[in-house]
Amino acid sequence: MAKIENGRQLDTRSIRTISSSHIDDESSLGSDSEINGFTSDRQTDKYGFIGGAQQYSEETAQEVPPEVLRQREVKWLDMLSHWDKWMVKRHNKVRLRCQKGIPPALRGRAWLYLSGGKVKREQNQGKFQELDSLPGDPKWLDVIEKDLHRQFPFHEMFVSRGGHGQQDLFRVLKAYTLYRPEEGYCQAQAPIAAVLLMHMPAEDAFWGLVQICEKYLPGYYSPGLEAIQLDGEILFALLRRVSPLSYRHLEKHKIDPILYMTEWFMCAFSRTLPWASVLRVWDMFLCDGVKIIFRVGLVLLKCMLGTREKLKVCQGQYETMELLRAIEPRYMQEGFLVREILEVPVTARDIEREHHTQLKRWKKNRGELNFRSPPRMHGARVILLAEPLRRQDLQQKPTIIAEVPMPPPLSNPQLKKEETSKEQKKSKKKKSIKKSSQPVAEIPNPYPLPNVPQHQPRDPPDQPPVVSEMPQTVSQTVTDTAHQQEQPPIDLPLAKESPLQLSTQSISSTEQDTYL
Repeated sequence: MAKIENGRQLDTRSIRTISSSHIDDESSLGSDSEINGFTSDRQTDKYGFIGGAQQYSEETAQEVPPEVLRQREVKWLDMLSHWDKWMVKRHNKVRLRCQKGIPPALRGRAWLYLSGGKVKREQNQGKFQELDSLPGDPKWLDVIEKDLHRQFPFHEMFVSRGGHGQQDLFRVLKAYTLYRPEEGYCQAQAPIAAVLLMHMPAEDAFWGLVQICEKYLPGYYSPGLEAIQLDGEILFALLRRVSPLSYRHLEKHKIDPILYMTEWFMCAFSRTLPWASVLRVWDMFLCDGVKIIFRVGLVLLKCMLGTREKLKVCQGQYETMELLRAIEPRYMQEGFLVREILEVPVTARDIEREHHTQLKRWKKNRGELNFRSPPRMHGARVILLAEPLRRQDLQQKPTIIAEVPMPPPLSNPQLKKEETSKEQKKSKKKKSIKKSSQPVAEIPNPYPLPNVPQHQPRDPPDQPPVVSEMPQTVSQTVTDTAHQQEQPPIDLPLAKESPLQLSTQSISSTEQDTYL
């Protein structure tokens, strides 16, 4: 059972094993809700935040009309059903729809497809369950448990210590330390995993985390943090082209990029921007790759340090750092930020070109890198084409499966009775069909054509003649047909019935009419 000491401390085993009796003894909000100051009359925004700087507000978010949202959902459902075709042949359309914003109802599924986590999960069935069942390295478990309550403490999923959100976060981070023991755990991985858990189950969040750490941001969370330092130099070099005034100011005061961009890049701005802006940035980031993260950083630096009026306020290194820690809300507003991101002239090719330049400079000044990270992949399309996949890996499966108890198996006599009753029903149906399919009586045509004899209903044929009388019967039939041809056609009087009845008769008689 978990123990609370001095109102803040929690036993380290409480995350892994929490007895149901202890949860029932606490309030319905969770085991630590009263201590954190939340009461039963709390108000949660549409993103799940109870308070804090990232809570929803009309000033920082854009509202999408419901009818537009429904149309986007239909389009995204079609794309997810034929994902490989859309990514290969119409990737620009997928990018455009990601820039407009993924519908909230499909965001988790779309993120899993964009990152390649869906294919990764299907190709490693049961791997997460295997890692989840292992005990893990105690060195990493203690660090992970200390960081759990720091991840989005104002979100209803993580507000309760030892709640379901923190338990799933612990499972995902522990599984990653077992999946990549050479990397272990980095504190910046926790908010990444927490954002994924807000939109998908633990297993999907784990594979999403794997893809972000290996494909989108390789080397960011490895020992030494050499990759993030290298990207800091790349950001500073790109800033020279995007905002020369900001570049000269930071160079003048010798402010190293690692001082202001580490949390931005390693957490993918999940702890910096308002939540509506975070979601839009992640939609584009998982589609187009790390160039979106670079663009966001360049936009913020340009907006905060790109004019001489702003530079008058920050005369030194301390003032500049304080300004970058408190970015003005108008520059982080969803609509403004997305427009500015799309206008920044930085491509994946520019980043790769600058990466090679900075890597040569690194090797010249500091020597070889201690940790060789895999090559970075710029976007969902590159990831999809780089890894072979099967068609069934992209098939959509229900996330929540309701287990319905099956009825007990029937004994042999009961099975026989059911089979016989089914056969009897089938035989009755066949009999009823035979009865209904009787020959229709011949109905005279009320509209005969001229010079066409009217067919009269014939009498039933007589008994078959004896073989010895065969020639006589043949001659009789010949004379009868000749006599019938000599007779003039008989005009029948029209029936005195309504036009509706006549029309029905004429339609039903088409099967017997020779001229139709």
